[in-house]
Amino acid sequence: MSYISLMHKSAIEQFFQRYLTAFHQQNMSDMQQCYQLPCTLHTPDKVVLIASDKVFKQEFLDIFTVLSHAEIKRFVALKASFSQLSETLILACVDWQFIGPQAEVFTDFSAFYHLALSEGQWRIFNVVSQDLSQSIDLKHAFNIFYNKV
Repeated sequence: MSYISLMHKSAIEQFFQRYLTAFHQQNMSDMQQCYQLPCTLHTPDKVVLIASDKVFKQEFLDIFTVLSHAEIKRFVALKASFSQLSETLILACVDWQFIGPQAEVFTDFSAFYHLALSEGQWRIFNVVSQDLSQSIDLKHAFNIFYNKV
């Protein structure tokens, strides 16, 4: 792995640690710092264009409500990898498990994150969530750790 790739690996690991912390804490402000607006969220059921703070807050409030009702206790990254597309674009694939109150898997899926470097920060501008069977190993593996505060 080249020096540049190692720098990106560290930055991507830090980014996803911030992202997972904000997601776990349901911190809307910190979550929004991880996204570039406008952005799109793709699931097998729908595509959402998030072009404003109001739409962002509503979409993530909906997600957080579902997770709260399901009493999700942990988020586990089964594997994660990325490829650098250019100096300012990265594609990352993360296989997630959301764990419920009885240590059961509530859901698992692969998420493909398209990130752009904007004002010195990596930000998501597109996420595509698919069945875990659609996972892809990209060029560089990386780790996502979450330490509860």
